Amino acid sequence: MDSQEKALEQEQNVEQNVVETEAATPAVETEIPVVEEAPVVEEEPEPERKQYQNKKEVLARAREIAQGEEAPQKEEVDYLKTAFYKLHIAEREARLKEYIDGGGDPETYQILPDVDEEAFKAEMGIIKEKRQKLFKEQEQEKQENLQKKLNIIEKIKGMATSPEEANKSYKEFKALQEEWKEIKNVPAEKANELWRNYQLYVEQFYDLLKLNSEAREYDFKKNLELKTKLCEAAEKLADETDVISAFHQLQKLHQEYRETGPVAKELREDIWNRFKAASTVINKRHQQHFEELRAKEEDNLARKTALCEKVEAIAAEENKGSGDWERHTKEIIDIQAEWKKIGFAPQKMNVKIFERFRAACDNFFGRKAEYFKGLKDTFKENAEKKRALIEKAKALQNSTDWKSTSDKLINLQKEWKTIGMVPKKLGDQLWEEFLGTCNKFFEARNAAGGGRGEERQNLEKKRDVIERLKAVAEEKGENLQEKVQQLVEEYQSIGHVPFKEKDKVYEEYHAVLDKLYKDLNITVAKRRLSKFKDNLKQVAERGENALDNERARLMRQYEQLKAEVQTYENNLGFLNASSKKGNSLIDEMNRKVQKLKDEVQLVHDKIKAIDAENKE
Repeated sequence: MDSQEKALEQEQNVEQNVVETEAATPAVETEIPVVEEAPVVEEEPEPERKQYQNKKEVLARAREIAQGEEAPQKEEVDYLKTAFYKLHIAEREARLKEYIDGGGDPETYQILPDVDEEAFKAEMGIIKEKRQKLFKEQEQEKQENLQKKLNIIEKIKGMATSPEEANKSYKEFKALQEEWKEIKNVPAEKANELWRNYQLYVEQFYDLLKLNSEAREYDFKKNLELKTKLCEAAEKLADETDVISAFHQLQKLHQEYRETGPVAKELREDIWNRFKAASTVINKRHQQHFEELRAKEEDNLARKTALCEKVEAIAAEENKGSGDWERHTKEIIDIQAEWKKIGFAPQKMNVKIFERFRAACDNFFGRKAEYFKGLKDTFKENAEKKRALIEKAKALQNSTDWKSTSDKLINLQKEWKTIGMVPKKLGDQLWEEFLGTCNKFFEARNAAGGGRGEERQNLEKKRDVIERLKAVAEEKGENLQEKVQQLVEEYQSIGHVPFKEKDKVYEEYHAVLDKLYKDLNITVAKRRLSKFKDNLKQVAERGENALDNERARLMRQYEQLKAEVQTYENNLGFLNASSKKGNSLIDEMNRKVQKLKDEVQLVHDKIKAIDAENKE
């Protein structure tokens, strides 16, 4: 804001807030503190503002002010600036986010010129020129008004020199009073002194005036009626629900009160005290309103500070995979939604707290963009590897060398499993293409009878292993885990079974295996924990730090196992479970995850056992 605009605003505020008084003598009049009667309006926000939906609407309003005849108001001009650039920044950030989400490099992103912004700046320049011109015109008018009122004071001062002169000049005096009322704004720094001098000589004139009692009493009575109505109007404002409106209405009543002539000497103090008492009620409500606004803004600042700390904490956390990034992204988006529901912070802190919040969010999303950029390169490399395997499989799909080609395709399938993740949609497409290519060969082989007898033998072998696994599940002896492992290895070494039977035997095998693993894990874990507890005292006898060293080792193992679980669960998110082929790999990974979780629980129980031993 330039110096002329500041001066214009200050003088408008003072003109609006000056509260004059009428009293029996000038001494009483000067006892009323003007600033306490009327708090500075500059602090007061607009109670209602139009909510602009886009920059076009803001630009249209700015153009209407710039090209129209209305005088531009500072509050609205400032609001238009704020509204425009809030929308402008939001649009720019949305475009940047869309660019990054689409795989763009943030370092090469360029902000393009905005036609709307240039047009808005042009209109605001015109508005500024209009305000400067208005300021100069108002200044000139105020100086002219000041001189006119000084001339009126000099004339009244000359009339109040003697009773005889006062009687002769009564009509001229009344005309000067009317002329005084018609003259409005004067320089703010001269307003109070000007009014006091005017009031002083008006009182002196009335005190010297020797009119007949009827005319004098009539004048006083009429002024009393007018001031009584002003008192009633001020008292009625206590019921006004809109505090801001009541305050502005009170300012107008004060203007009317001071422009109304005096009343009888014995009533002057009483009528003024009544008017002042009604004004005090409105002023206190106005002051309380702004105290509540300030308290709410402080509360908003505290809430926004807490949200900044949350985002900063999230941004500082380590993200071990895509799952962590997406989970933290959702948390930050929820926090951003909560931020939007909170009102303004105090004016001095509002911009600073927003910049802090935006910086924390930008930090997180910038790091996320870097991560996914690297992940995108990894996905691309993995996809190329899988495409290479598909080409190898296609080269073999029409072969009639059943035995040799079967082995080669099985090896390609094993190699496929060792390749890392790719985006889910692309991964599904590649897998279906690879599986379809392999199945084409195996279906042709089955149709030709190649390997059919061998597959039937393999089916019988696998069913035999399943039956032996079921028998192991009923045993209660030692070395169950070793027996199960031997049978699993035997099952996995058996070749293909008939295509129509493979899903059924697969499900039967894993049903009994899952039950065994569940029972064995519980039993073995309990036995391992019991044995560990029995050996604790022997560990303690090695030295006073032996238990602490063992606990530290277990803590490292515990954290390592948790990290493995996190990695597997993250990778599971990329797998497709829409087909039985996809399910087979997911089932294997789920079993691995469960086994790791059981191991995590066992290590945790061991740590608790050490803590209990230390207490003893």
